[in-house]
Amino acid sequence: MTISRRGKSRVLKIALFATGFSGIVAEYILSTLASYFIGNAILQFTLIVSIMLFSMGLGSRLSKGFTTHVLYYFVLAELCLSVLVSFSAIVSYLVFGITNNSWLVIYLLSIAIGLLIGLEIPFATRINEDYQELRVNISSILEKDYYGSLAGGLFFAFVGLPYLGLTYTPFVLGAINLGVSFWLFWILRGRLSLSRQRILSTLYLIVTVLILAGVFSAQPLVTFGDQAKYKDKVVYTEQTPYQKIVMTQWQGWHSLYINGNQQLSTFDEYLYHEPMAHAAAGLTDNVQNVLILGGGDGCLAREILKYDSVRSITLVDLDPAMTDLGKYNEVWVAANEGAMNSSKLTVHNEDAFSFLEANPDKYDLILTDLPDPKSVDLNKLYTVEFYSLCKRRLQPGGTFITQAGSPYYATLAFYSMEKSMRAAGLNTLPLRNQVLTLGEWGWLIGKSNEVTAADLERVKLDNLKLRWLTTDALEGMTHFGKPLVDTTGVQVNTIFKPKLYTYYKQGNWDLY
Repeated sequence: MTISRRGKSRVLKIALFATGFSGIVAEYILSTLASYFIGNAILQFTLIVSIMLFSMGLGSRLSKGFTTHVLYYFVLAELCLSVLVSFSAIVSYLVFGITNNSWLVIYLLSIAIGLLIGLEIPFATRINEDYQELRVNISSILEKDYYGSLAGGLFFAFVGLPYLGLTYTPFVLGAINLGVSFWLFWILRGRLSLSRQRILSTLYLIVTVLILAGVFSAQPLVTFGDQAKYKDKVVYTEQTPYQKIVMTQWQGWHSLYINGNQQLSTFDEYLYHEPMAHAAAGLTDNVQNVLILGGGDGCLAREILKYDSVRSITLVDLDPAMTDLGKYNEVWVAANEGAMNSSKLTVHNEDAFSFLEANPDKYDLILTDLPDPKSVDLNKLYTVEFYSLCKRRLQPGGTFITQAGSPYYATLAFYSMEKSMRAAGLNTLPLRNQVLTLGEWGWLIGKSNEVTAADLERVKLDNLKLRWLTTDALEGMTHFGKPLVDTTGVQVNTIFKPKLYTYYKQGNWDLY
């Protein structure tokens, strides 16, 4: 069957559409991996996209050096792109599990993929010269590449990441790129010598086998990478659109990690949750309606449900996978004593800041158990604006409490949070406790009226079934001594002037 000049041009443009599709999703995959493994999602997305765009420009420049056999080199670039895209996530996971240099591999992959895309567009334009005049040629080639980028972005956001995850999405991209490029090769093979046709046919067979082998070995390799990173046995892992959740087991205890950072352990989680819940609840006259921001594991809700006066608990956690873990996973159902399935509790899977803005309800007690402010996107949950929203959602006499990281490992961050709460009009009372698996941890209580350490001496804990906390221990948590570093210049944290995440990164976490 003879293909017309117009038909050959159309196949070439479909190949460019596939390249744009694969290229943009590769950017998002590497950016997401970088944010998970390295931290600071906004910074990593900015760096990865910038590096890839620069590399595309460099690839375009290098394309000038290929003066003959352009179709041959175009197909070779497509084959290389199919392999790199397919194995980008697996390689990153393996390196992350073995070394602390996963950032280097991710950036190198970004450069390599960007170079290949940068080569392909000029190559395609030159091939299409035989089928269309210059005016139409350039516009149509770029048009199809940009359309592919839009389709790729929609695919990644609504299909790839939610349903295929970072493990299998790259292989779908590699297969699409491989299939479309093979179609192009088959249609235009007459422009190649027989020896080059044989070389490319052999390479297509090899790459197809590689991708199929990768699909079947992907999960075991990712599991190996996960296990290599954690000293304890990995018993559960899930990649969600928001984060990587891992659960490990040591003897009879389980630990929960998000993006490689430990959140809690069943070994000693009560040393964290009991002080946070009962210090705040004990300072509230009548705890009826409670709001928990974060805390999808359910352990904080477990403590609040010990109060007979509680009528309702609203729990807001962005990731449904996290709240499902608290509801259905036997380890966490046992740990939270079924709190996530209580008839008094309602779960909302949405952003905490957006929930506070949209929901006018008021609460007697607000507890925020959110991830540490280690990036700009998390920074907003520790700003003056956020604390002001929380204050407006408190009933008169209500109490607010937030986890505040470590007052010793991240001293500047801890005192910036306190200063920001005061700037929002809340009187503060800092607390600290030694959590064995986390180190020295801190919380900040906020109330509209004055609150002091003496108020904690009147907190009644006698009728509560607590594993560790006593009134004496609670009062002792208000004793800090002097800050370990000079905090006189610490600034408040706002959305438009984010300071907290930089303070957090200046902490001495390596000492623990």
